[in-house]
Order: sequence, then C-alpha cells, then structure tokens
Amino acid sequence: MGLKQRVKKVLEILDDHYPKDIPCYLDHETPWQLLIATILSAQCTDDRVNIVTKTLFQKYKSVEAFANVEITELEQDIKSTGFYRNKAKNIKACCQKLVLEHHSKIPDDIELLTKLDGVGRKTANVVLGTIYKKPSIVVDTHVKRVSNRLGFTPNEDPVKIEYDLMAILPREHWIPYNTQIIAHGRAICRSRSPKCESCFFLPYCPYGLQNQYNTIKEQVKE
Repeated sequence: MGLKQRVKKVLEILDDHYPKDIPCYLDHETPWQLLIATILSAQCTDDRVNIVTKTLFQKYKSVEAFANVEITELEQDIKSTGFYRNKAKNIKACCQKLVLEHHSKIPDDIELLTKLDGVGRKTANVVLGTIYKKPSIVVDTHVKRVSNRLGFTPNEDPVKIEYDLMAILPREHWIPYNTQIIAHGRAICRSRSPKCESCFFLPYCPYGLQNQYNTIKEQVKE
C-alpha cells in the first residue's frame, strides 16, 4: 500500500476512534492565556502547566500584568515548569511586545507570532489552530513520534516534520490530526512500551509491524 493510501486509511481510523473536536489540552480562557501556557509547556507536561496556570492566571489577569511583572517573582511562580528563568524572560518580553506593538492583542498571523519572544512555530500553530481555527499542524513530542512510526516523515526536526505533514494531509485534517494523534500517543503509541498488539493502526504502521515481527522472532528463539 502506497503512502497516499495509508494516510487516507489512518485518517479514517482516527476519525472512527477519536472525536475531531478534542479540546486543547492546555487550560485557558483567553488567547493570551493560551499563548503563555504554550510557552510554559516547552519541556513540561500539559498537566503540570495546568496546575501552574490555575494560580498564575488568578495572580496576573492581563497581558499588561505580565509585561510589568518583576522577573524574579515570575521565575518563582513558574519554577516547577522547568527552564523557568528563560521562560520568565520570554513571557515578560513577549507581553511587552504585545502591549507596545499589538495593543495587547494576539496576532493571527504566523509571521507576527513567531517574532514574539519565546514563540516558535509550534506555539504559533497552537494559537492559530485553537483560537483562530486556521489550519495548522502542531508538532509536539506525540505528533513527532507517532508520525515517524507511521512512516509519514523520516525527519526529526519539528519544522521539517510540519512541512512533511502539510504535504500529505488534507488541510481539513490538520487541526484534528494534532489532537487525535496526541490522544493516541498518550493512550497507545507511547514512547516506551507502545501497545502495538492492540493498536488499530497496526496493518498500516511500519514501526508496529516491525515491532511485532521482532517480538515473534524472539518468541521463536525461546
């Protein structure tokens, strides 16, 4: 089966097993809250970020509040998310730029978003897809891992993976693919000990088929 046919089959299976409108995993009530939460999510779990932002967004209630925060205080507020000094510096600088250049509004353009401190393509695409419903592909650790295993991309660089997926996925599937693959990566296609034997993608997954072959080979040796 060629790549185009496998992609079509995988997307059909995703839609059969996961809803297309899975909510964003980062808790937020406003666009700027999502932007800050996504910056905090680098090298940190969504669950930990949600714990931190629950109190963080009660303490700082606007973009202006983050723009004027004492950097050492913000560092302590977000310390448990890791890399807190760099994140605090980026959040403050990002919000200062939002106030000065965008009237505290979150841009809906990837070029403008990625000019903000601490905002790469992943963060920008989270905002574009979640807030503005613009077709975008978010390459997090789950999307990277599962897409590699499915043979959708040979690359390790997130930007290259993003462009590979944009080339093979229909635009209407870009946003659902993000959240559906994250759900699948958490439940079945885990980094360690993936559940290949119970995965509904197995007939279409080069990694899973090889994994099953190796398992059978070891069993025969025994």
